[in-house]
Amino acid sequence: MVSPHDVLEFVPKGLWIGSGPVEATGGGTFAVRNPADDAELTRVADATPADAMRALDAAVAASAAWAATPARERGEILRAVFTELTARAEEFALLMTLEMGKALAESRNEVRYGAEFFRWFSEEAVRVHGRYQHAPSGAGRIMVTKQPVGPCLAITPWNFPLAMGTRKIGPALAAGCTMIVKPASATPLTMLALAKLCSEAGLPDGVLSVITSRSSGAVTAPLIADPRLRKLTFTGSTEVGKKLVAASADRLLRTSMELGGNAPFVVFDDADVDAAVAGAMQAKLRNGGEACTAANRFHVQRGVLAEFTEKLVAAMSETVVLGPGTDPASTLGPLVSAEQRETVSGLVDDAVGKGARLLLGGKEPGGPGWFYPATVLGDVPPNARILREEVFGPVAPIVAFDTEDEGIAAANDTEYGLVSYVYTRDLDRALRVSEAVETGMVGVNRGVISDPAAPFGGVKESGFGREGGIEGIEEYLNTKYIALA
Repeated sequence: MVSPHDVLEFVPKGLWIGSGPVEATGGGTFAVRNPADDAELTRVADATPADAMRALDAAVAASAAWAATPARERGEILRAVFTELTARAEEFALLMTLEMGKALAESRNEVRYGAEFFRWFSEEAVRVHGRYQHAPSGAGRIMVTKQPVGPCLAITPWNFPLAMGTRKIGPALAAGCTMIVKPASATPLTMLALAKLCSEAGLPDGVLSVITSRSSGAVTAPLIADPRLRKLTFTGSTEVGKKLVAASADRLLRTSMELGGNAPFVVFDDADVDAAVAGAMQAKLRNGGEACTAANRFHVQRGVLAEFTEKLVAAMSETVVLGPGTDPASTLGPLVSAEQRETVSGLVDDAVGKGARLLLGGKEPGGPGWFYPATVLGDVPPNARILREEVFGPVAPIVAFDTEDEGIAAANDTEYGLVSYVYTRDLDRALRVSEAVETGMVGVNRGVISDPAAPFGGVKESGFGREGGIEGIEEYLNTKYIALA
């Protein structure tokens, strides 16, 4: 059986630059804490701007050789990482639970999902296509080829410590790019462990670096300003994403942004209500609600409003077990931090203060850790902040609508556009609504939509670019046109 001590011993505590872990300039460190009890798990290196440049130096030095490595060889290394990561699934799952708090079952699912990006892109590495044709005018020939963009910087969030990295590392390495990853300071351990595993699987020195720091802006700003960096990819809040896009504008740095969400979950009168409730449990409580794809607001047509609400409250009250993620009986772990719990609690209090009915939960339990119970709100008024802001917690606000057009309008009444969920038994309606909602992804009668073989990304203020699918590798390739006589 895997022990926390053994798992933490596997993790490098230094910055992963070049051939392995190195101390930060000046020897600074910071603590990584367990959100279930706020205990210190370990300390890791606190990078400085100088360390960031060391990582870029390593990425640039390795760039040409890695780009020239045959695609088949790159694919085989990615496949080896997939195999090793799958073999060590229990260790990585426990590590994520320790540093992020999610239930072990959630962590195991993330390892499976995250590892698949290495398998998927190991196969896509050899499928980077160009084309050759005669010019229609007869004046020569047209050749189009794809080339790696070059050294990349990935800034990843805390909520999926493994998968948010593998979604970026997999396609970048498959395309022939080198990469520097700056993980969230709350959850840096998983990415450090992954860098070590990649090295053990045969990834050459310098191709992947991981820099950990309490100050993301301080260490990433010089990288973004350096002309040797060719690509920035970020997953996180829209607010931070806008700042990064602005910072990248002077150099017209190529960027992809997977930003915030405010996912509507729309249930029509003709839906299978039991299936809708089951999907709502997945869409709301996956990762404890701390996911950009989490259902943020539930729009339910009035004919099934009472039934859906009653069954959702029953499902949450009967099946959700709040407790430390390491407890096998727990299905809902703590939130990641005191600040996150304060945010969730504040949104609930605001809604109740404006007239929403508290149907379940809504009260912080006593004791250590940043726990918040599964919560359902009914009759949520339009001016409640929870309908406008991303919750990132296990709270389901329910509002009614009458007509299909009203349901679509309510779903689109947000600046975000990442994902929406639609429940109906009418195929025509499913297609009609899917085309009308302003999101990059739509789940029809499904509460979980993420798939490494599908393009993940949003529209509006949820960002641009796609991760996964055949589209994912294109984010790391430049298109070159060669005119031949």
